[in-house]
Amino acid sequence: MKSLLIRLTHGLYDQDITESERGNVQNWFAMKLLTHEEGKYQFASQYRAGIVSLASESGAYLQTLGESIRDHFIETANLMGAKSSDLVIAQRLLGRRGGPQAKVVIIAGRSETYSVAVVSSKNTHLGLYDIRTDHPAGFALSDLPETTEGSLYQINNQSGTIAAYLGNFSDPKVDEKIVLALYNKHDAFEDDVLAMAREFPKEVDASQYPSRRDLRHLPFCTIDPVTAKDYDDAICYVPETSTLYVAIADVSEYVHPFGAIDAEAIYRSFSIYLPHRSIPMLPRELSETLCSLQGNVDRLAYTFEMHIDPTTYEMDSFELYESIIHSHRRFTYEEIDAYLEGHLSAQNDKEAKALAYINDLNVLTGKLREERMKKGYNFRSSELEMRIDEEQNIVSTEFAVETPSHALIEDCMLLANKAAASMYERGVFRIHESPSPMKLQSLYTELASIGIFVESQGSIKETIMAIQAEAERRDLVSEVDTLIIRAQMQARYAPYNMGHFGLGFDRYTHFTSPIRRYSDLIVHRLLKAIQSHDTEEGSYVLRNIESLCTSISEKEREASDIEIRFHERKFARWAATVIGQEFKARIMRAEEPFIAEIHDVIIGAKVAVNSQFGLMLFDDIIVKIESSNLATAKITASFVRHIEKESDESTRS
Repeated sequence: MKSLLIRLTHGLYDQDITESERGNVQNWFAMKLLTHEEGKYQFASQYRAGIVSLASESGAYLQTLGESIRDHFIETANLMGAKSSDLVIAQRLLGRRGGPQAKVVIIAGRSETYSVAVVSSKNTHLGLYDIRTDHPAGFALSDLPETTEGSLYQINNQSGTIAAYLGNFSDPKVDEKIVLALYNKHDAFEDDVLAMAREFPKEVDASQYPSRRDLRHLPFCTIDPVTAKDYDDAICYVPETSTLYVAIADVSEYVHPFGAIDAEAIYRSFSIYLPHRSIPMLPRELSETLCSLQGNVDRLAYTFEMHIDPTTYEMDSFELYESIIHSHRRFTYEEIDAYLEGHLSAQNDKEAKALAYINDLNVLTGKLREERMKKGYNFRSSELEMRIDEEQNIVSTEFAVETPSHALIEDCMLLANKAAASMYERGVFRIHESPSPMKLQSLYTELASIGIFVESQGSIKETIMAIQAEAERRDLVSEVDTLIIRAQMQARYAPYNMGHFGLGFDRYTHFTSPIRRYSDLIVHRLLKAIQSHDTEEGSYVLRNIESLCTSISEKEREASDIEIRFHERKFARWAATVIGQEFKARIMRAEEPFIAEIHDVIIGAKVAVNSQFGLMLFDDIIVKIESSNLATAKITASFVRHIEKESDESTRS
């Protein structure tokens, strides 16, 4: 339902309405909520679709879908029975004093289409309760096939029915089912999607593609995590001509609009990565085989050939074309780091050719990074890596460390993404707006609480660099950068260019990961249409681009939430096994409720801290685990004592 409302906000063509949506569209048109012009349905000017939020006795706010406009206030009498998190169509009320106001006309459904509920005991009464809100889920136990305490169910909030039995909290493997069920994600592909994926040939026959640029003589290589199976990108550098090739899996050759694979890819929009496995956007026959740029096999690619001026380190020219490549070697980040440190040597002629340019490329990308940092930012927050065992219990956690190999690949990809964004004026852009004055002021207040007093340096760039320099002196680099990131606007997809604040780029898009991001696949299709002067195909790609950008931005947040929520559930299970034990932690939120992050045998678990003592941001403390709620994945702890930083530097992350 949310997708339909978003598309109607931007305009929905007749041929893009599904059979399940047509009834609603026709009813709303009959009610004059929609206009219909030039074959396109759209909300009439006085109506908005949105989510009811912050409901209180006086009323609530309407968070408008698909538009960056102010929230509309809805008085209680105008809610028409709508509750928090309901999807509604509302009529704007004109002529009212104060901020914009609205009145609910249609309750279209729930913004959270699915929820998860657990059988648990409250006041000696066994019932089914929502795991997020702890409220009754509205089903009698007699409605359930399994009523053992801890039994979990997926609830379809639109139809008010039980969608699936997930298992029991006693099984750690149910955590994965919970986080996927909340967003109705699934690993398995439908039979028609798999059938289509299996129709493709198992290997690439170069003779079938005479019009493609044959780059198989070039020593391409891939550099990825050791656990990777989907290789989106391969690189090759020719130092003699200062030419960098970035070859990207040509997914658009196989996944065409209207097909079953494309429909499923739109629905998923992103691959999801959990500690023990991935849930791919595309069937594995494509994502891990035919599209994946594996070593020692021919693959179809869409390639940027970029010439870098060796004196200015500016890209002075580039070509983009369809190609065939043959990756000489699949390297891991660790192997390339070892090579750069002089600890790894080539084992054969193919490896030697691929490794021959790595040192030169490392120098080049280092210079590119220096130039980029003159406008962009280096935010050094840490990404958590979690290892779990076969039973899906935590084995270990650590914060990932960016190494030279990561930086080398990142700057190659950034260059290709910039080049792609320069080729169109309307399409899919990756935008990141500068932080608002309100968010910056909130950041300055937080920093003042730890003794970092901000003086404006004339620009946001100079001010942030001054903050980072002070954080480095105080050994709080990652922590302060996390606060700075928190003060930023969220990066998102948009049909028009607005620049990328964090990277310092005037134009930017996502081109380099079409196996795992639908945004990149759309960019490939658009660029191919532009290059072939196919205005009809170009028009089709752009037809619903506003709605698509909004939708994939939401799907990106969902994929990120799933990964975060999975970690939280694993931490809650770990905490349940160590009740009463004490651990080192660091305060990450210094107001009620206080939040600390465990920095001990396990790193990264967030705990709510009960304390009567004055706790300051980034204080290093000892906490005692008091409880762990598996339903909500919330951990509580009590404050034990402060750790003197001078005497125990081991608490640093």
